[in-house]
Amino acid sequence: MTDDVTKVTSSNDLCPQSPWSGGTGESFRVIGEDELEDESFHMPCKDVDWPSAHRLAQRLFSLKGFQKKDVAKHLGKKNEFAQLVGQEYLKHFDFTSQSLDTALRLFLLRLVLSGETQERERTLAHFSHRYIECNPNSFSSEDSCHTLTCALMLLNTDLHTQNIGHKMTADEFIENLADLNDGENFPKDLLRAIYRSIQNEPIEVEEEDLEDFRAGPKGNSFTLGSNPFLDVSDPSKATEFKTGCVMRKCCIDHDGRRTGLGRRSWKLFYASLRDMVLYLYKDDHGMKQQTHFLNSNNALRIHHSLATAADDYRKKHHVFRLQTSDGAEYLFQTGDSKECESWIDEINYVTAAFSSPPLPCGVGSQRKFQRPLMPSSHTKLSPISQLHHHQKMLDQIETELAEHRHYPPDRGVKSRVIQDYAEKESYLEFEKKRFATYCSILETNFVRQGLLSESTTAAIRSCEETTISRKESQKVTAVQRSKSDRYSYKAAILSPPNPEPEL
Repeated sequence: MTDDVTKVTSSNDLCPQSPWSGGTGESFRVIGEDELEDESFHMPCKDVDWPSAHRLAQRLFSLKGFQKKDVAKHLGKKNEFAQLVGQEYLKHFDFTSQSLDTALRLFLLRLVLSGETQERERTLAHFSHRYIECNPNSFSSEDSCHTLTCALMLLNTDLHTQNIGHKMTADEFIENLADLNDGENFPKDLLRAIYRSIQNEPIEVEEEDLEDFRAGPKGNSFTLGSNPFLDVSDPSKATEFKTGCVMRKCCIDHDGRRTGLGRRSWKLFYASLRDMVLYLYKDDHGMKQQTHFLNSNNALRIHHSLATAADDYRKKHHVFRLQTSDGAEYLFQTGDSKECESWIDEINYVTAAFSSPPLPCGVGSQRKFQRPLMPSSHTKLSPISQLHHHQKMLDQIETELAEHRHYPPDRGVKSRVIQDYAEKESYLEFEKKRFATYCSILETNFVRQGLLSESTTAAIRSCEETTISRKESQKVTAVQRSKSDRYSYKAAILSPPNPEPEL
């Protein structure tokens, strides 16, 4: 890379100037290597190889030994080294006084977005971070800039994809972004200018990169969660079980970590339980228009989940807890206790009636606890067979939990063994509670629907109680012996025989 500063002037045909572009003709500038050396870097972690990240970023930008499709693979990884590479790579760009859509167009000319949805979001997060550095007064925060950047990608897909019948209007685009600017609205003039720019000239993205961004409100399929290959049918064609206004609070993310402070606050939604997905809209008007962007934040998969009353949460009343199959946890507040019980019963009934049987867990060389796989597809069992399956799983979980507690880890073992033991015990306790809830609610509903008689239900419960009491009577208490009571094989062989008594 030469030390000369290269300036690329954008044409008005490629991207019209907006009122926020600063009015300059220079839309993009590649910074020379000498100028880059003078800039202050982000303070990396101690264990990150800073010089290697800097050299790799320079090679990625100049495409020395790499192709355009390789750039996003390095920027989209979830580790500290990739984070530093992304920061160093974006320092080659200068987006000063440029509108967001203009900067995004020129950024995407240098690379090809690839990978899963989360990897693409990390790549765009590097762009948002650099844009805020170049234009510190353009948005209230980096999160607001990143939100609008992702919305531009969705808008570009919606407006310029042929198989989408209804094209998003400017008013719908503004409505979808309401309250997403750190709780406030983006300036309408800004959104309308961006909308007109993308409507007149699409953002140049290769065809293969449009697939995962086809999550528009009027498409034939929707992508939820972190896996872009799990498609959900059109919510307008799904069976609706319950609707109503709720307050939601995110507590634990799907990776088991506590939700960040900025995403943990209570928010008001209009909830709609359709099939095994809980859709969260801004209001009932947004639900009718189906204009809300669908992602893991406002559409929750509830297969193999469990809803319980949050009696331990004392800050608010009428709150229930929702624990999903991927380990996430949410709190929902309703208007009264009756409404809270109704939501709990409906969610548990839908998950119990339609969740498919779990698949066997993965097998590896390491003796580590692995959770079974929870498919999101609908079960193919009949209602009575579904109930029998839950009862069978409940007996299996109770037996496995008793055996697990019967053989605790020895003292002095590695901490990893103790952690695996505690994790498996916690999982079995949750599964026991979940399947017991499923059996109870299905029995109650089947009796109400006439599929089961009360005498049959009583006989089933009597048989279960007899089986449990028989298992408890057969339990054997583990004998704890000290080291002095243990004899080695050598001691047993070489020990002298007992002398014969004298007559």
